[in-house]
Amino acid sequence: MDNAAIADNFSLLSKLMDIHGENSFKTKTYSIAAYHIENLPVQIKDTPREDLFRLKGIGESIGNKVIEMLDTGKLALLEDYLLNTPPGVVEMLNIKGIGPKKIHTIWKEMEIESLGELLYACNENRLTLFKGFGEKTQQNVQEAIEFYMLNQGSFLYAQLEEIFPQVDGYLKKLFGADKVAVTGAYRRQELTIDELEYVVLDTSDDIKPKFQTAQPPELLEDSSATLLYKLKNGLKLRLYTGSKDLAEQLFLTSGSIEFIDAFEDGYKWRGSGEYAGTGSAGDEAIFTRAGLPYIPPCLRETAAIVEKAKAGRLPSLIQPGDVKGVIHNHSNWSDGANTIEEMAKECISKGYEYLVMSDHSKAAAYAKGLSEERIKEQHLYIDELNRKLSPFKIFKSIECDILNDGSMDYANDVLASFDLVIASVHSNLKMTEEKAMMRILKAIHNPYTTILGHPTGRLLLSRKGYPIDHKKLIDACVEQNVVIEINAHPRRLDLDWRWIPYALEKGALVSIDPDAHHLEGFADIKYGVLAAQKGGLVKESNLSSFGLKEFEQFLNDRRKKKGI
Repeated sequence: MDNAAIADNFSLLSKLMDIHGENSFKTKTYSIAAYHIENLPVQIKDTPREDLFRLKGIGESIGNKVIEMLDTGKLALLEDYLLNTPPGVVEMLNIKGIGPKKIHTIWKEMEIESLGELLYACNENRLTLFKGFGEKTQQNVQEAIEFYMLNQGSFLYAQLEEIFPQVDGYLKKLFGADKVAVTGAYRRQELTIDELEYVVLDTSDDIKPKFQTAQPPELLEDSSATLLYKLKNGLKLRLYTGSKDLAEQLFLTSGSIEFIDAFEDGYKWRGSGEYAGTGSAGDEAIFTRAGLPYIPPCLRETAAIVEKAKAGRLPSLIQPGDVKGVIHNHSNWSDGANTIEEMAKECISKGYEYLVMSDHSKAAAYAKGLSEERIKEQHLYIDELNRKLSPFKIFKSIECDILNDGSMDYANDVLASFDLVIASVHSNLKMTEEKAMMRILKAIHNPYTTILGHPTGRLLLSRKGYPIDHKKLIDACVEQNVVIEINAHPRRLDLDWRWIPYALEKGALVSIDPDAHHLEGFADIKYGVLAAQKGGLVKESNLSSFGLKEFEQFLNDRRKKKGI
């Protein structure tokens, strides 16, 4: 059991105790323990037992419970609380806008024990009758529940990628590697996925008996052309069956309806068994027959891409290996898990040329945001590391909060001490478009803002993000020479890929950044690249694809243009 799992158990225990109305001093003990354990620089499981109680935040009581989890994989006290809390009440912790104290009221005073009941109560305007639940809160709870329910059974691409090898290997073992091919949303690299889809060259009647195992998946749909199963983890697995032509079926199920319609309107490519036995595991032969260059599945979303292919203007898509520097990262100076030196050495080991450290600014007190004094200390430390690690370079940056009025979290003389500044919104996220645009545009016009971080603040499958006028934002960034971030964290992937074509058309520069809070976070660059490919991004338009000298030149040129 790693630190994250131990911290999660203590965090959940704290919340459940609050829900049960326990003494707040006791509940805070566990939430504080969770915070400290999550931010430890070492893994507890690798720490000798005699040293365990010397770790920050781990006293005798917490330490004994940590040992219990390491030895048994469980925490008895947490198990007891879970046993005595209705599952629907525990599920309420997934709903934005209602914390444990409000859930206590919902359960104990409203006598509601499921999300369905709670949604119904919102529809009846019942929540406003209770202390702490105004009309606005009720509306937010209702919207959050509806959003949550809509996304049940949906997976992030990164989550599904972890499951994919087992499912893929199992199907190929059952039916033969030459008769099975992944298709649909996963093949198109969609950001979130409801179903994992496969073409299987077999009939539904022959396929079904092979799924009759000791624990068979639930069969939701059954026809001669498709089977839909629900696996134990909630993932839906759709199999397209009955075809004898892998390439044709793969093509028809890989693209969006808009793409397929545009392709069929412009080109004749069908034929009975036309591509069977071509020896191809994909659908390349269909494009050859149509006289078009091969369109990668990730681009098969719109009709416009068919016209681009016809005109010979398909982009040479950015690849993970095109990223040369790691921009936007958090160290243990704020809310990251690792030292700056550890992060730099990890970058060196992975072949990156530079690291941009962007810890949180002072307004983010919850994340140990840096005071002006700590900024000076960090900069001296980075200077020392740069002398030690040359020719690798660490750049001094900050993720500066855009405050409620659109001003920056530091005065300009402080911002001037950084090599570059990432400006992001982290607070008061429930805004109208007018308010959001006021804040962001004001920040974009600050001469020290180099990169606009995660432009909408969204969290995929859990938070929509605040509304913005994407065109106006992109236009302003181009005018002010501000780079637009494509935050590569799998839950963000923000700027959304659908706005990349407009950004490229306007000459914007974007930057695929991992927003890494630990060494493993560097791997998220891959997901940023996969999302950016859907928007047709090329490496020349991505700041983090600039080599070290090119990156330094960009920063110098920008300072001259801004007169700073």
